[in-house]
Amino acid sequence: MTDQTVKGPASYFPGIEKKYGHPIAHWKALVRGHYPAKHMELVTFLKAEHGMGHGHANAVVAHTLAEDVGKGRLG
Repeated sequence: MTDQTVKGPASYFPGIEKKYGHPIAHWKALVRGHYPAKHMELVTFLKAEHGMGHGHANAVVAHTLAEDVGKGRLG
């Protein structure tokens, strides 16, 4: 048996889903809908328009951007 503790931004995801009532896919889609904005612009958007806390917004944005760079969607 392996210990697969989730680390990094994804460790926030269960709390984000519980607190804000939407799956992470919903938040990632919102972030992607605001491309080509910069990281902090996307964080500010989630905070201002959706009432997300800074840490939660930062986690969603960081994970989404990293995922999209890895898939060649972004620079």
